[in-house]
Amino acid sequence: MYFAKSMMTAAVIAVSAGAVHAAENPMVGGAEMFAIKNIVENAVNSADHTTLVAAVQAAGLAETLSGAGPFTVFAPTNDAFGRLEAGAVDNLLKPENKEQLQQVLTCHVVSDTVMGDALKSLVDDNEGHHPLATLGGCMLDVTYADDGRILLTDENGNGAFVEIADVAQSNGVIHVIDGVMLPKQ
Repeated sequence: MYFAKSMMTAAVIAVSAGAVHAAENPMVGGAEMFAIKNIVENAVNSADHTTLVAAVQAAGLAETLSGAGPFTVFAPTNDAFGRLEAGAVDNLLKPENKEQLQQVLTCHVVSDTVMGDALKSLVDDNEGHHPLATLGGCMLDVTYADDGRILLTDENGNGAFVEIADVAQSNGVIHVIDGVMLPKQ
C-alpha cells in the first residue's frame, strides 16, 4: 500500500512539473505555443503572424523551418509588416520576387538556439553591442533600449524590439519582434 501511494504521489508530481513547464511558454497571437511543436506548427496558430506565415509559405521555407534546426527566429508581427512601405509586402509575395523574399525572411533566422538571457549576456560581454549573423547574410546589431528591452538593428538602421522572448519550440526558439529586418540596401 505504501509503495503504491508513493508511486501515485511521484506520478502526480511528475505530471504537475510537466504542466508547470508547459505553462511557462508564453501565449503568442492569442494561441498557446507548445515546446513540443516546431516553429511552423506553432506560428500558423498565431493571429499576430499570418503575414509571416504567408511569406514563409510563399518563399518555400516552411519545410526548412519545420526541420531539425536548431533555429532562432525573430518573428515580425503583422503590424511590423504593416509598417513597411505601402505595397512592399504584396511585391515581395510575387513569385518573381521569391529569392528576395527568402533573403528578407532568412535575415530573421539564426542557426542556433539563442535564448533572451544569452542575447543579453552577449551584449553585456561586448560593451553594449553584439553583432549577430543571420542565415540570410544580414548582420543584426543587438543592444538594449533605454527601458531594458532587447533592440535589434539591421544594416539599414531599422530597429525592432523583442516584444515576447523565449517562445520555446522543438527545433529552436522564437522571439516576437515589432519590426522587419531588411538586407543591406
